[in-house]
Amino acid sequence: MARAVPCRAGPYTRGSEFVSLTILGAIALAGPERSGAGAGTVFIIQMVAIFAIFYFLLIRPQRKAQKRHQEMLAQLGKGDEILTEGGIIGQVVHIKDEQVTIKSGDTRLVVARSKIARVGRPEEKQ
Repeated sequence: MARAVPCRAGPYTRGSEFVSLTILGAIALAGPERSGAGAGTVFIIQMVAIFAIFYFLLIRPQRKAQKRHQEMLAQLGKGDEILTEGGIIGQVVHIKDEQVTIKSGDTRLVVARSKIARVGRPEEKQ
């Protein structure tokens, strides 16, 4: 039977045995190289999959939200109750191209049309 010879270098030191085992481990993990079109095809499939994930999880929902916001602003009319991105609630008094004049309390404010967050139709009082 062979006797175990104690190693002077511990597992956390940079002894020659540790370094040579690390290099051998790295070579073994690298594995054989793929040749030719096989590696390129896998790479292209991975890139297409990543783009599809980004499109369906990030880009498409954002475009839908922007489209809904643009439609909401296009239907904005005099007398509508609005909420601005800054939290101001008011009623539309006058609409210019990119400016909306609203009445909030006793004050009239001019707000950029793109900064309107929500539009609500005023309820009829009975």
